[in-house]
Amino acid sequence: MSVSTQDPAAPVEPAEPAGQSRLDRFFEITRRGSSVRREVLAGITTFATMAYIVVLNPLIIGTAPDKDGNLLGIAPVAGVTALVAAVMTIMMGIVGRVPFAVATGLGLNAFVAYAVASQMSWAEAMGLVVVEGLIITVLVLTGFRKAVFRAIPAELKAAIAAGIGLFIALIGFVDGGLVRAGTGVPLQLGSGSNGTLHGWPTVVFLVGLLVTGILVARKVKAGVLIGIVVTTIVAVIVNAFAKPGPALVDGKPNPDGWRLNVPTLPDPLFQTPDLHLVGNVSFGAFAHVGLVTALLLVFTLVLADFFDVMGTTVGLAKQANLTTEDGTDMPRLGKVLFVDGVAAVAGGAGSASSATTYVESSSGIADGGRTGLTSVVTGVLFLGALLLTPLVSLVPSEAAGPALVVVGALMIRQVKDIDFTDVGVAVPAFLTMTLMPFTYSITNGIGAGFVSWVAIRVAQGKARQIHPLMWAVAAAFVVYFGINLVKAVTGVS
Repeated sequence: MSVSTQDPAAPVEPAEPAGQSRLDRFFEITRRGSSVRREVLAGITTFATMAYIVVLNPLIIGTAPDKDGNLLGIAPVAGVTALVAAVMTIMMGIVGRVPFAVATGLGLNAFVAYAVASQMSWAEAMGLVVVEGLIITVLVLTGFRKAVFRAIPAELKAAIAAGIGLFIALIGFVDGGLVRAGTGVPLQLGSGSNGTLHGWPTVVFLVGLLVTGILVARKVKAGVLIGIVVTTIVAVIVNAFAKPGPALVDGKPNPDGWRLNVPTLPDPLFQTPDLHLVGNVSFGAFAHVGLVTALLLVFTLVLADFFDVMGTTVGLAKQANLTTEDGTDMPRLGKVLFVDGVAAVAGGAGSASSATTYVESSSGIADGGRTGLTSVVTGVLFLGALLLTPLVSLVPSEAAGPALVVVGALMIRQVKDIDFTDVGVAVPAFLTMTLMPFTYSITNGIGAGFVSWVAIRVAQGKARQIHPLMWAVAAAFVVYFGINLVKAVTGVS
C-alpha cells in the first residue's frame, strides 16, 4: 500500500510563479514566503537546539543494562542516534517538505531503557520498537492518523500549540539551570540550595536569554541561531577563566557546574562513527516475556508516540502558518505522518530507540524556516555530527536553553485563538496547556484535553457536536490513564 499523492481535503494553494529555480519549485520556498538563505539558517538553528540528543540519548539508553546486564555503550549509541536523525530528517524534508526535524524521542527512550529493556535483551526491546513503528505506519496508511488530526477541534489545536510552548520553555529553564527540583517544593529557582541563582553557568544562561530575546524582539534574521552562537562563545570564555567544571564530579553534585556539556574544544575533533548496532534487532520478546506483556508494552509505546507526535505536528504546523485558516488541515499531512511512522521503525532498527518529530524544530521555524529545505540542512548537519560527534558537546545546555525559552514565548501566543469565555473550551484548553509542562509530557496534556472536552460537552448537552473519533480517542485515553490506577486499587498485577 502506498501513500496517496493527491489529498482532496488538503488546502488549495496558488499556482507557482514563473522563473523559479528547480529547488525553489520543489520546496515551494517563494510560495511560502521564505528564501534559500533563510531556510539554511533555520536548518542550522534547529540543529543547534537539538544536537544535544546525540549526547543525551547515549547517556540514557547507552548506560542502562538490559535484563542480562548488557550495555549498548555510549559511543555506539551516539553514532546510531546521529545516523537515524540525519536520514529521517532529510526524508522528512524531501517527502514531507516541512521544516520538522526527526530524532530519538526523549521520554520514549527512557521508557524503552527502564521499562522495556529491563525485562528482556536490548535486541528484543528494539524489536518491540520496530513493531510499534510498523503499527504507527499502518495507522497512517489507512488514514486513521490523519483523520484524528482533522477531528481535533481548532481550540484544542491552539491549546496544544500553546502548551508545547510552555513545555519547551520549561525544558529550556531546566536545561539552563534556572529551574530545578526544589527542597520542600516541587520546583524552585536556580541551582542554589535555598532557591537562589548560583554559579557561572546560570549567568551564561541569563546572558543568552537576554541576548536572544533582544535579537528576536528586534526581528533580527536568524536571531535564535545568533543567540545560541553568542551564548556558546560566552560559555567557552567563562569556562576558560572560571572553570566551573561539570555538574557531577566523581559522583558528587556540583551546583556551580555545567549541567550537560562542558564548553571546551574536544580532542579529537573527528571520530569515526561506530555503527555496529544497526540491525541488532530480535522479535523474540513475544515468546520471552509473554504475548500479553509484550502487547501491553507495544500499546504503551504506540499510544505515547501517536499523540506526542500529533501534538507536536499541530503546534509546529500552526507556528509555521502551514495549517488552513480553520486550523483543521495542513499540506502533505499524510506524508509527514508517514515519515514519522517510518522514523519509529528506523529508530528501532538502528538501536537508537523510537525516532519522532522534534518540538525543537520550533526554533528553526522561529528563525523563518517554512519548507523542507530547513529539514534537509538539519539532516545534513546530523550527517556531519557522525564524524564530529565530539564537537557537538561544545554547545552547553545553558547556551541552547535560552533559545527554547524564547521560542516558547512565541508559541504561547496561540492562546489568542481560544475562547476562554466558553467554559467548555476553557477547561480542556487549560488542562492541555498546563499538564504538558507540569507532567513533562505532551501526551498527558493532550489526553487530559480530549477526555475533559468530551465530558464537558456531554454535560452541556452538546454530545452531537463531538466528532466520533474524539469519542474513540477520549476512550483510549481513559484506558491509558486508568489502567494502572485500577491495578493499584484492585491489587491486580
